[in-house]
Amino acid sequence: MTTEIEWWDYEDAAELADAIAGDVQFVIESALDARGSAVIALAGGKTPFPAYEKLAKAKLDWKKVTIVPTDERVVPLGDPLSNITKIAKIFLPKGARVMPIVPQATGDYKAAGRSADALMQDLHWPLDFCLLGVGGDGHTASIFPGPDLDEALNGPKERRALGVMPDPLPPEAPVARVSLSHSAIASARALMIAFTGTAKKRVLEDAIKQGPSSAYPIGRVLAEVELPVDIHWAP
Repeated sequence: MTTEIEWWDYEDAAELADAIAGDVQFVIESALDARGSAVIALAGGKTPFPAYEKLAKAKLDWKKVTIVPTDERVVPLGDPLSNITKIAKIFLPKGARVMPIVPQATGDYKAAGRSADALMQDLHWPLDFCLLGVGGDGHTASIFPGPDLDEALNGPKERRALGVMPDPLPPEAPVARVSLSHSAIASARALMIAFTGTAKKRVLEDAIKQGPSSAYPIGRVLAEVELPVDIHWAP
């Protein structure tokens, strides 16, 4: 199976943010029209937040939109490393339902993953939209190289989230994570990757070429996606 990929290049980060916001707004509107609600997963990291600021200005029925993080650091809510805390600051004032999946820090990241999975089971699946980033090491969401990579990629299909320990721990956020599982990501009705930088672009191009046997987690994830994937990139 070859995943269909549409690649969009932009002049700069501002143009990238406009494009992401416009596409996500369209997906949410389509989900609201079709099903009366929308469930979307949004990535952390620096790149997408300007797009989230623009998206939040859209005239949508935000009360019918549920937002979960694609992944979360195992830290308390309000911690500077918490993805959902930053996302909530933008979308909660609009009336969206923003769902923390790691309510508190815990030393047992596997238990944090099981708790997140239980919360996720109550949402309607598949996701209407999932936005991914990509790391310089080829990780996506928090599907990192490390001891939990195989479980994140090949665990039970019905599992939505799990605890993961990156190895090595990223220096900018040296903590365990909870991540959406491969199957939760790959089943999304719409999937987008958004990132910046030429080094990461080379990593993603290599990962796509390598396919299911890729050394990079992002390559393994994309190889199993049946719907077209939009990739948005700026230098």
